[in-house]
Amino acid sequence: MFTSTGRSRLRESLIALAREDADVVGAALVGSAARGAEDDWSDIDLVLQLAPAADEAAVVDRFTRWMDAEEGTVDTLDVRAGGVLYRVFLLASSLQVDISFWPHDEFRATTDEGFQLIFGSANPPTTPADPDLDGTVGMGWLYALHARSAIARGKLWQAVEMLDDLRNQIFALACARHGLTAWHGREVDQLPATELAQISRTRAPEVTKEALAASLRTSIDLFLDEIERSDPTRAERLRDALRSLAATER
Repeated sequence: MFTSTGRSRLRESLIALAREDADVVGAALVGSAARGAEDDWSDIDLVLQLAPAADEAAVVDRFTRWMDAEEGTVDTLDVRAGGVLYRVFLLASSLQVDISFWPHDEFRATTDEGFQLIFGSANPPTTPADPDLDGTVGMGWLYALHARSAIARGKLWQAVEMLDDLRNQIFALACARHGLTAWHGREVDQLPATELAQISRTRAPEVTKEALAASLRTSIDLFLDEIERSDPTRAERLRDALRSLAATER
């Protein structure tokens, strides 16, 4: 297990490495450290701004080889979003290190995240897009449909997965209503205790057809309640179709 001292040491070493790299002209911390909310379980989130003419692949390779040699990387995961490469390192100590490599003109903060500039000059911050509630509702009823058919067919573990996904849509709608971030469950625990207690009832106590069918009924009721709060007209259109899904037998 990593320690906070070791994490701080590695973060400072990475910042020093970035300062020395001619192809890196800016760096910032994001995540819990930038928000002043770091705890014993936090990872390292380092954002790097590439020089206009930098070869991204070469820069990524240099940082990766350094991490492999100095820290003993056990695995990596690459995620690309909006032209930005996020390379996630898992160390033998279980410390997660996220290093993102940003094109020069995209290096900026968003207003919903911490952003602590270390060196360089960031572009003006952007405002994150509003949650896609239409898509959330659509995915919710789609997961409910698949949960119903999985239960009816006796595919109980598929039903478990579909019900988990439906619950995530309920969380997303509830978090949007409270101005919280549902992404990766980041602020789900900040929902009111009474609402969390209601959502907890959607978890089946065992993997049986009867328990999963009860979970589906409860999930559909809560899902419809959330839709009602944001779009009563849509909730009315969906009500009969969704409630019919509780009847898993033909």
